[in-house]
Amino acid sequence: MARARYAALLFLLLAACNREGATGPFAESRTPADLGPRFLTPEGWAWGYVQVGDKPPQRYGVASTWRAPRAHLVILPGYGESAETWFETVRVLTRQGYTVWVLDRAGQGGSGRYALPRDLGYAPSFDPDAAALTSLVRVVIRPQPGTPLFVIGASDGAIVALRAAERGLGTDGLILSSPRLASSAPEPVKGLAARIPGLDRLPDRGWRSWSRDDPGDFGRGLTHDLWRGGVTKAWQTANPDLRMSGPSLGWRRAFAKASSAAIEEAPRVAAPVTLLTAGPPDSRLTALCKALSDCRVVPIPGARPALHLEADPWRRAWLATISTLVGRKVDLVRDPQVDDSTEGSEASDEIPHVAP
Repeated sequence: MARARYAALLFLLLAACNREGATGPFAESRTPADLGPRFLTPEGWAWGYVQVGDKPPQRYGVASTWRAPRAHLVILPGYGESAETWFETVRVLTRQGYTVWVLDRAGQGGSGRYALPRDLGYAPSFDPDAAALTSLVRVVIRPQPGTPLFVIGASDGAIVALRAAERGLGTDGLILSSPRLASSAPEPVKGLAARIPGLDRLPDRGWRSWSRDDPGDFGRGLTHDLWRGGVTKAWQTANPDLRMSGPSLGWRRAFAKASSAAIEEAPRVAAPVTLLTAGPPDSRLTALCKALSDCRVVPIPGARPALHLEADPWRRAWLATISTLVGRKVDLVRDPQVDDSTEGSEASDEIPHVAP
């Protein structure tokens, strides 16, 4: 009986994949009516797509300053987020003179989907995301000499940043915000799952479709800030194509496989890596940092995992660390005689305080 139910559900999922256009990318989002100005689309924001082979097109957005950028920052959101979640942060960073890019991963946000239902988190591998990041940098951004480039990977987006760097993507630094690794290596596929193609598209145990009753990031305890903790849900409520619920079996396996590979191949990363954590790192992150040739951990005591959505006392510390890291590199590029161990001019800038 259980096998029959799985087979029926699999049939429905695979049939849904043939619905024309339902898995396509989504660009222009509808602005939620109940969001404050600081969470809205940044001035000059533009959308684009990058695609690797036959994988789903991935949506990216970019905002810049009116003058030549001091650096390029590429943001990789965590699971369930889209570029819209990061609009407030993009505003702050562009005011500091940076061009800011946000890349939605395949199967999430406004990017194309591998399968339906659209809100089910499915990806057979994290490798296409790493390849898309590399293409975005080399083909679209094409940073000029003297303009540093940093990648900010949030949560499991940190794995994509690491995998791209391990495969040769050149950056001036990786900033991993509350990086999330799978707790263990992937288990081998066996039994019925090994004999039925596409079974990995089935929802994980306990999966439920997206609902307006979703508690949001604040309700899940990911941030102390009520307003920032509701931003992702607000955009998803207004834009059904952005909605994300829980992951599939395949996504779980891809996450575990990519996590293990990121640790195993960490010595290949040439760029300095900074781990911004909400408290001390766990054992997997400690192992990762030890395997990297240049790694430092910067804990933010008392913070919750969604550092970019935290209340001001913790978010300001998070932003100040990013500004310091990027500012040091900018100053070093402009004047090679500058001691890299001292704070750059950006480090002393006041981080904007926006009251809720």
